[in-house]
Amino acid sequence: MAKNGKKYREVVKKIDRLQRYDFSDAIQLSLDCAHKNFDETIDIAVRLGVDPRHADQMVRGTVGLPHGVGKEVRVMVFVKGEKEKEALEAGADYSGSDEYIEKIQKGWLEFDKAIATPDMMSTVSKLGRILGPRGIMPNAKLGTVTFDVAKAVQEIKAGKIDFKVEKAGIVHAPMGKVSFGLDKILENISAFMDTILRLKPSASKGTYLKSIAISTAMGPGIKVDPAYVKDLINE
Repeated sequence: MAKNGKKYREVVKKIDRLQRYDFSDAIQLSLDCAHKNFDETIDIAVRLGVDPRHADQMVRGTVGLPHGVGKEVRVMVFVKGEKEKEALEAGADYSGSDEYIEKIQKGWLEFDKAIATPDMMSTVSKLGRILGPRGIMPNAKLGTVTFDVAKAVQEIKAGKIDFKVEKAGIVHAPMGKVSFGLDKILENISAFMDTILRLKPSASKGTYLKSIAISTAMGPGIKVDPAYVKDLINE
């Protein structure tokens, strides 16, 4: 079994593993625990009182983070005709149709998000086995199948992320970088948690927010008391 390094063991000492913190304290602890020589991502994990095996308890959506995630997102847009130019002018990294579909089938995947116009989906569906497992298949429910490609590109470039509850009932999402500092990460988390609350399925009974944890990509998880969520989004 791999052992944690000396720096990791030192930062863990700063955390009371039995305590559930408020958001500000948890974020600050995460920032204090960052010990790598690169700008680590701040992640949030929310365990929900849902059973994703039932369609009426699925939690899936998108949210525009006020400060983005601190990463340049490469966008591929599957379009034809005048829409190709529209997508590129809006900031897309790649825009086209058959030529890109052929490249992807041969192994090219130099993009992070994909958008398609509805008329392209019959062709793009050929890529389902490639893009689906990577979570980048265009999806109308996530706003990535649309004729308004300019808006879709701009939203993604501005910090829009999508998320989906996993089999264990947990939603994971990036909330920014250590370099953002406390206030920006707090605002991103506020937008995210507000969206999670609004997406509560009517079929979900009992406690909806079971647990919350914040961590850097390489750091320990810090527990947050879900009771602080309402105060956070009402600030």
